[in-house]
Order: sequence, then structure tokens, then C-alpha cells
Amino acid sequence: MKQITALSKLDLGDCLNLIKQLPDKSIDLILTDPPYNLGLFMHKRGTNIKGMRNNHFAYSGWDNLEFSQWTLVMKEFLLQCARVLKSKGSLIMFMSIIKVETIINLALNAGLYYKTVGIWHKTNPMPRNMNLHFINSTEPWLYFINDGHTGTFNNEGKPIHDYIETSTISSSEHKLGNHPTQKPKALLTHFIKLLSNENDVILDPFMGSGSTGVVCELLNRKFIGFELNEEYYNIARNRIKDKK
Repeated sequence: MKQITALSKLDLGDCLNLIKQLPDKSIDLILTDPPYNLGLFMHKRGTNIKGMRNNHFAYSGWDNLEFSQWTLVMKEFLLQCARVLKSKGSLIMFMSIIKVETIINLALNAGLYYKTVGIWHKTNPMPRNMNLHFINSTEPWLYFINDGHTGTFNNEGKPIHDYIETSTISSSEHKLGNHPTQKPKALLTHFIKLLSNENDVILDPFMGSGSTGVVCELLNRKFIGFELNEEYYNIARNRIKDKK
């Protein structure tokens, strides 16, 4: 891994190979947004999404595995998550709602403790096909603990709902990352503040254009990020260095 800043280390390559190089019980929090395996599914849908939005994930080429292949990848990935997470370390994973049950079963088999499924509500979703059906404005996230039933939870005595509401990324933020599934920094900040402390080590094995790393820099957390695509890896390097 290359040291990018005093806090952040990045590597270019397949996360299944790179995560195996990390020591056992070395990570406090894994916060990540892996492929949802919806590419082939979306191609069969009667939508005009390709015409409405450039750079859509369904036509990117990296989300087109057969379900059985994707399941094997996720099985190995979750086994490695359980290995590298510290005792009572947390895993937050964004996922498509139609894959939630699969991920829960794979995580349980890997030895992770299931906490909950929560919802991210997007206040400004793309209103595609709004005259035909409901607008897709929600996205699930899953919460697991390793070697325990609870971990760091900085709620400061306040009730924290499993329903998080933010806007999607602004046009200015999207220009910085230019990734088809880029999450807003406000959403990532919510989880990082709640589930980690300063100087904790946070891993994002599917780093994309580096939003998790940027938030870690701003919040004084140590960050490790992996990315398979060289273009996005380079974008992430620059964003993390500039804390943007």
C-alpha cells in the first residue's frame, strides 16, 4: 500500500487479493459500497435510464456477474472482513434491497453478528419514470459486528434511528468524484462519527473515487482504501490529498 497522507494508505487492485494482505484484527470499521450485481438485471428492465443518465452503473461493465459468481465473491469478501475486523469492530455495507437476505446469510456464515438493516432516504432522487411507478428514493445499508454483539456507538445519549435522510451528492461534489454510485460525504460522515473514534483504522475495500477517505481525513481517522479501476484510484488519491 502507498502512503498518500499521514492518515491514508491506498492500493490499486482487486480487493479480494489486497484484503488478504492485511493483518488479522487490524481494522476498527469497514464502511463500503460493493457492487450490487444489478447490471444484467437492469439491462432486462423496461426503462430508459441509459438515455437519461450518463455513466450509469448498469452499463459500466463491472456489475455484470452472474448471481452465483457474485455470491462466491461476497462470501469470500465477508470471510475476510471477519478476519481483519477487530473484536467488536463494525461493518456497514450499502446494498440493493433484493440482495439483503443473501448478504445477511453470507455474513452470518462468516461469523459476523447481524445488528440491523437500515434505510438511507434520498431527498432529491432522480424522478425517472415518475408517471409510471414509484420513484426509487431509498437504499438499504446493513450493520454487523465482529466477535461481539455491540461495538463503538457514539450516540452521546441521543436516540439514533435506522433511517438516515440526506440529499444525494451535489453537482459540485459529483464533479470531484465522477463515480456512478458515489455516496455523499454527509452520509458517510454520519456512520464514521457514530461507529469510530479519532485515530481508528477505517477500511473501504471498494473505494471508488475516495469519498470515505476524504471524510476520514477530515475527521482524523486512519484510512485504508482499495480500488480496482485506475481512473477512480487516481481521482481518489487527489481528492484525499486535497481533502475534497
